[in-house]
Amino acid sequence: MPNDSRDSAVQALLDKQEITEVLTRYLRGADRGDAAGIAACYLPGATEDHGGVFTGTAEDYVASITPVLTHPRGRTMHSMTNVLIDLDGDTAAAESYVVTFSAVRTPDGPGSSFVGARILDRFERRDGRWGIAHRALLWEWSHDAPAAETWLFGMLAGDTAALKRGGKFPADPVYTANGAAEEDK
Repeated sequence: MPNDSRDSAVQALLDKQEITEVLTRYLRGADRGDAAGIAACYLPGATEDHGGVFTGTAEDYVASITPVLTHPRGRTMHSMTNVLIDLDGDTAAAESYVVTFSAVRTPDGPGSSFVGARILDRFERRDGRWGIAHRALLWEWSHDAPAAETWLFGMLAGDTAALKRGGKFPADPVYTANGAAEEDK
């Protein structure tokens, strides 16, 4: 393989990795309640079409979801799969599948919601960094169930209050220098 072909192949891999990390940081921000982390994934002037729930600027979208994301008892987990990125110079189209768990309060009490969605992103490289210029979410499926936090059907017995749990920004261990939660210091 000639050097220029190898160099362009390596650059394509680096670009795809940077885009994948933006996608991953976005989901981390959603789960940890890090609204600034989510906002940093978008480029200035970016737009968001959240599957019929919200259409507008990314800035307004982040502002609209911040109270829910940062609620201290809010629990979500987003898992990203099937990432496909098509590069075209300083633009890229990315399709990613996401499965989300959310603990929700319903009129009948606590519940669990599982949602499958696809995200179609248009990325642009500006000033040497990749970011989301436009995001469109497509809902694929949903399953709701009553909450049953029994930790492996009760097999994880004992004092479940002693279980180390994730937290919100900035207290979660992922945001500390050595990975130790603030209360562990």
